[in-house]
Amino acid sequence: MASFHRPVSSRLHALAALLAGVVLGGCAATLPAVAPAPAAPAAAVTPAAKQALDALFAEYWEDALERSPVLATRIGDLRYNDRYPIGIDRAEINTDRVAEERWLAKAQALDVAQLGEADRLNLDMFIYGRKRAIRVAGFPGELMPLNQFQAEPLGWPQLGTGSGAQPFRTVKEYEDWLARSANFTRWVDVAIANSREGIRRGLVLPKPLVERLVPLLEGLASADLDKSLFMRPVQQFPAGVPEADRARLVAAYRQQVEQVFNPAYTRLAAFLKAEYLPAARTTIAWGDLPGGAEWYADLVQRQTTTSYTPEEIHALGLAEVARIGREIDGVIVQVGFQTAEPNKRKAFFEWMRKEPRFQYADEPALLRHYNGLKGGVNAALPRVFKAFPKSDFEIRPVEPFRAASAAGGQYNAAAPDGSRPGIFYVNTYDLKSRPSYAAESLYLHEAMPGHHFQVALAQEQESLPAFRRFGGGITAYSEGWALYAESLGRDLGLYTDPYQYAGALSSEMFRAVRLVVDTGMHSKGWSREQAVQFMLDNTASGETAARTEIDRYLAIPGQALSYKMGELKIKALRARAEQALGQKFDLREFHWQVLKDGALPLEVLDAKIQRWIDSQR
Repeated sequence: MASFHRPVSSRLHALAALLAGVVLGGCAATLPAVAPAPAAPAAAVTPAAKQALDALFAEYWEDALERSPVLATRIGDLRYNDRYPIGIDRAEINTDRVAEERWLAKAQALDVAQLGEADRLNLDMFIYGRKRAIRVAGFPGELMPLNQFQAEPLGWPQLGTGSGAQPFRTVKEYEDWLARSANFTRWVDVAIANSREGIRRGLVLPKPLVERLVPLLEGLASADLDKSLFMRPVQQFPAGVPEADRARLVAAYRQQVEQVFNPAYTRLAAFLKAEYLPAARTTIAWGDLPGGAEWYADLVQRQTTTSYTPEEIHALGLAEVARIGREIDGVIVQVGFQTAEPNKRKAFFEWMRKEPRFQYADEPALLRHYNGLKGGVNAALPRVFKAFPKSDFEIRPVEPFRAASAAGGQYNAAAPDGSRPGIFYVNTYDLKSRPSYAAESLYLHEAMPGHHFQVALAQEQESLPAFRRFGGGITAYSEGWALYAESLGRDLGLYTDPYQYAGALSSEMFRAVRLVVDTGMHSKGWSREQAVQFMLDNTASGETAARTEIDRYLAIPGQALSYKMGELKIKALRARAEQALGQKFDLREFHWQVLKDGALPLEVLDAKIQRWIDSQR
C-alpha cells in the first residue's frame, strides 16, 4: 500500500489544526504506509479466507520467535532460552530481511475482499510491520552498535541476574543461561568489528556518548567474581534446584564470569577508549553522518507514524512550549512566587529543584511515596476506565550499574502467563534530581493508567493475533498513550497540590521541549550546549538530568518525538468525539476504544475512532 504526501500548504494547515486541539486531518502515513481499507461487504467474508489469515499469522509468529529467542523468553515461551542471536551481524540482518520479504509476499497474496473488518485491520498491521522491518534493515545501524542508552551489553545484567525475564527455577533453566550467555563473546567480537568498519565509513558516535559508555562497561567487569551481577542466580537457589547440582552450577557460573563476561566487558571498554573515542565525532547531528539526513527523516516518520518533517515538528514543539509555558505561569501566580530574575519561570524551576520539601530523605522514602500512589490511583481508575489488566506490577529502583544514564522511569512488561509481574523502575540516582513534585505524573506515565495498563491490556486481548499482542509496539501510540495518561491526573484525584500540578506541567513541557531539541540538534544545526540550555530554560530539569536527556536524544534520535505527537493525537480524537457526540460521549468507552485493539499507527487509530464516532451517532 503506497504512502502518500500532502502538499506543503495542506500539511501546515493540518499542523495548525493540531495546535488548535482538533484532529490532525488526513495525516499521511509513515513509511511504509498503512491505509485502513474500507469495510468489506458482509456477504464477501468467507471462513476459508479467515482460516488462511490465521494460519499465516500463526506460522509467522513461530518463525519470528525462533529468530528472536529473547523476545520468546520475555513473553514466557521458554523453548529458545539457550539461544542468543547476533542481531548486529549483517549476515543475520540480511537473513531476517529475506524472511520478512517472504512473509510480506504471502500476506499481499491474500484476498482482502474476503475478510471482515477486524481481520483486514490485522492484515494491514502485519503488512505494515513487515515493510517497516525491511526498511530498517536497509540502514547501517549495526555499524554503531553501542550507546549509553540502548546497548545490548547493558541489557545482559537485567536479563541474567535472576530478577528479569530469564527464569532461574530449574537446573535446565540455569543451564539454558550458560548456553545463552556463551554467545556474549561473539556479540562483542562482532560489535568491535562493526565499529571499526563504522570508523572507516564515518559512521561513529559523538564523543560525549562514548565518554558516558566506557565507565558503564568497565563497571560490569567485576574483579571479585562473587560480587559480579551474573553470580546472583547461584547465590540463592530456588527449591527447584536439587542440592546435588548446586555446587556444580556455582562453579560453572564463576567460570562464565571469569572466562566470558569479565574479558568481554574489559575488551569492549578498552577498545572504546583506545580506538573508538579518538575517532568519535565532534559533531552531534544524525544528519552529519553519511546518508544521515535521509536516515533521520526516516527515524522521525517511523517513530511518529506521520509524514511530518523535522522542520514541521520543530515548529509544533515551539508552539507547545509557548502554550504550556503560559499554563505554568498561571501556577506561578497562583502560589505567589516572587523573584527579581527576568526569567521568572526558570527561577521558579530552580527554586522548586532546591526546595527541601520536594526532596526525598533517602531511596526508601522515594519508593514508599510511589508505592503509596499505587493504591489511591487504582481505586480511582473505574471513574474513567471500564476494563482493567489482570497483571500486577512491582516498583523497583533502577539498578546501580545503569542508573547514571537511565531515564527517570522505565516500564518492563509482565509475563503474559502471570509468572512475572510488570516492573516500574524508578531512578534513584542523584536523589536531589528526583523531586517529589514529579512523582504523580511519572507514576501515571509508567504504571497506571500508562504503560502497564496499556501493555498488559493488549497482551491479555486473546482475540488479537500474537504478533500484535507481543511483537513490539508503535512508539507513537504507546508513549503517546502514556503521556496522555498523565493528563488524567485530576480525573483520578491527583494534582490537587499546585506544585504537583506544576510538576505535571513540567513533565508535559519536557516532552514538548523534546520536539524542539531533537529536531534542533539533528536537522537544524543546534549545538549540544544550545539544546541543554533550552531544556534548562524551559523545564524543571537540573544540569545533570538535562545533559543525560540531551545525550539520550543523540543516542536514539527521533524516539523522543513520539510522546508528544501521540499524546496530541489522542487528545485531538477525544475532543473530536466530545464535540460530535455531545451528551452521548462516554469517556470510559472512548478509552476502551483507544486501547482495545492494541497499538496502532496514529492515522489508523484516527480512522478507527472516526468509525466508532459514526457508529455512536
